[in-house]
Amino acid sequence: MGAGRRGVVLHAPAIVTTFSQARTWSISGIPVVDPISAVFLCAESLSHNEAVIMLDALVTTATNYPELMRRLPNTRADIEQHLRRWGRFPGCGTIRTALPFVRERVESPKETETRLAIVDAGLPEPSVQHEVFEHGRLIARVDLAYPALKIAIEYEGDGHRTNKKQWRIDIQRQRDLEARGWIVIRLTERDLHAGAKSLVASIRSAIATQSARPATAPAR
Repeated sequence: MGAGRRGVVLHAPAIVTTFSQARTWSISGIPVVDPISAVFLCAESLSHNEAVIMLDALVTTATNYPELMRRLPNTRADIEQHLRRWGRFPGCGTIRTALPFVRERVESPKETETRLAIVDAGLPEPSVQHEVFEHGRLIARVDLAYPALKIAIEYEGDGHRTNKKQWRIDIQRQRDLEARGWIVIRLTERDLHAGAKSLVASIRSAIATQSARPATAPAR
């Protein structure tokens, strides 16, 4: 790859030749390649975690990615179909390795990063966007959870800190969960540094605490 204008990367011919496989979308009147093809075209430069983050965004049903949700959301089957159609291309191995780690309903890149850090540490994979109900009423929806142990893991982006309404909702959700026996672990970007050691330690401690409690029916 060579350098073009600032912020522009010129791709090698090996990548450009796959461009004919891409389909065209239009965002705000500007023609672009379809989202799956866009990920495939930059796959060679992606790490495993970056590929999972991007693929999670492709298959999410959340409304956090409005331009993706203007049309029907992609599915893992759509990505697999693209892989068969494209055949071999630079970075295809990264996409194929990342695909089993893709989960629907993910609402942010940091949520994916948190989940992968937990799994990389050897902990069980938590559920994504778990909904807690009581007598048919929704109490909370948490980013990641171990429902059987009543452990909730919440990533706090800057929006949770600067948005007064969201901050109040977060506090009330935590109170509602803790009143029902849940442990709520809240983290920020700093907690993901250096292998997320502090986060992993907090989760291990919470698992030990909850496992020692008398068994109760998990919240749905």
